[in-house]
Amino acid sequence: MKKRSLGTHGPEVSAIGLGCMGMTSSLGPPPDRAEMITLLREAVELGVTLFDTAEVYGPFVNEELVGEALAPLQDRVVIATKFGFALDPAGGAAWLGVDSRPEHIKDVAEGSLKRLNIDVIDLFYQHRVDPDVPIEEVAGAVRELIQEGKVKHFGLSEAAAGTIRRAHAVQTVAAVQSEYSLWTRGPEAEVLPTLEELRVGFVPFSPLGRGFLTGKISDDATFDSDDIRSSLPRFTPEARKANQALVELLRTMGERKDASPAQIALAWLLAQTPWIVPIPGTTKRHRLEENIGAVEVELTPEDLAEIDRAASEIRVEGARYPENLERLTGR
Repeated sequence: MKKRSLGTHGPEVSAIGLGCMGMTSSLGPPPDRAEMITLLREAVELGVTLFDTAEVYGPFVNEELVGEALAPLQDRVVIATKFGFALDPAGGAAWLGVDSRPEHIKDVAEGSLKRLNIDVIDLFYQHRVDPDVPIEEVAGAVRELIQEGKVKHFGLSEAAAGTIRRAHAVQTVAAVQSEYSLWTRGPEAEVLPTLEELRVGFVPFSPLGRGFLTGKISDDATFDSDDIRSSLPRFTPEARKANQALVELLRTMGERKDASPAQIALAWLLAQTPWIVPIPGTTKRHRLEENIGAVEVELTPEDLAEIDRAASEIRVEGARYPENLERLTGR
């Protein structure tokens, strides 16, 4: 596996990471836990070193899964987790809003350390910006955790360029995580130029469009009620049908490169800058191997220009989130 550095300030990690959310929640009925532990360990053997989780996934059970699976391999991996949601104290699955008060951040850190069975959190993201807590206070709280040896690196998720700058002025931001792919290109306007200037790493989540860009989701596919895609405007049958043009673009390029649509989508991301590390999620060994194979797919400048020209003529239909979730992004 090829390696990349998350900017100047972040750790060196595998060029492709692994998003772990779907191993316990949000994408339908959770898979068998023992199988997921095996898959996580196989990922390490295949060269993956960056693993992404969060306390809200489940909640809590995803961190517990990742912690158990990677316990024997801690010296070979970088584990990223997140704070920033208020969770039901009774243990319900629903989150109750955002909460990045400094005292809450520190409580979350303690809980994550225990669930992950680690002594220090490698990368600690604010999951969503809290409009009621100045980002300077958030960064200051994480700075204290770093000084206490409980956190190594500070990150932000779905934050606006101005917020990134303000946080970085208080505590160095190692990485920013946001949705980014050929069908979600919002970060290109302001976030990516800001990260390049500040030399901050970028971690695209949902780099395969929650599975859509793989070409494996048909127009008539249905989603369980506990699958987040069942509530996303971009996954209505009408939107999926309209957005198939993007999949055909990836498939056409893939046929020329002897690669799958998913591999072309990931290779396109990797070609954008050397400090981008996508984290596609999967629960299947063959998909894991397919995703990792993207690092060997070479797209020439001419290929990239062709993809961008064709993509610019395709209008992506459907918002990526319902309005209540979209309000939590870009703050």
